[in-house]
Amino acid sequence: MTRVATIPLQTTLSGAIMRAQQDLATSQMQLNTKKKATDYAGLGLDAVRTLSARSMLVTQETYQTNISRVSTTLSLYQANLEQIDSSLGDLREELFNAIGTGNSPGLQGMIEDAFKGLRASLNATEAGKYLFAGSQNATAPFLPEKLEDIAGIDPEEAFANDDVRQSTRAGEGVDVQYGIGASDVAKKLITAFQALADAGPIGDTLTADQKQALTDAIELFDAGVADVRTVNAQNGRRQAQVETLETRAEDRVKLLTEVIGSVEDADMGQVALDITQRQTILQASYSVFAQLNSMSLANFLK
Repeated sequence: MTRVATIPLQTTLSGAIMRAQQDLATSQMQLNTKKKATDYAGLGLDAVRTLSARSMLVTQETYQTNISRVSTTLSLYQANLEQIDSSLGDLREELFNAIGTGNSPGLQGMIEDAFKGLRASLNATEAGKYLFAGSQNATAPFLPEKLEDIAGIDPEEAFANDDVRQSTRAGEGVDVQYGIGASDVAKKLITAFQALADAGPIGDTLTADQKQALTDAIELFDAGVADVRTVNAQNGRRQAQVETLETRAEDRVKLLTEVIGSVEDADMGQVALDITQRQTILQASYSVFAQLNSMSLANFLK
């Protein structure tokens, strides 16, 4: 029995099956990776666009990291400055009470504790580096260890920080300079603590000279705390600037991510639809190919 000539049809159908298999494999790859292609070549002309967007995204993410790090540092400055302000406010109130009543039990200890708190705040660290030291990190920026160490010294001698301030790139052509030196914060406070050190040791009852020394110290503390608050206000303005830059960087990162996604990411709804259609087409091709392969003249004449 002579067979119907099916070789041309088989060849055509075989090529169609291979294309259907490739299309289905592409759709399954998109389903697994959620991407339109596995490489930039597969994106065609859009590859240039997405490469440019990715380069810009990396830059903006770097800015975002820099800003986040600076924001953390500025928050640490704020916390330590507010701690100094609060501690000296409490000490000032105790000095007023002692002057008013003439009684001063425990006042000497409060003065020493306030001095220790000032020293701890000015010598605070971040990632192993002194916050208030400027660019140098070999020595703690606030040198006196005890209240009596400041007696008779020049206030300048109490500090080891330098005047160098750090800077970070936070945007295109935008550099944020930041940093606070210990001497910027506490130079006048040294004079106030010196007045208290010279008046001591303070017992349970104040002498006339000690009352005057405490009165003088309160005025000096007021001037010193004013410096602390001025520095903290400047730090707050810098925080507001950094917050604005951080928001801008976040918006740009979001925009660039969306641009890249619009080029690279597959439409998963369309992918699911394509898989269903291509599976149906492939199954139909298999069925037709099987029927064609088994066809004979006898079957054709039936």
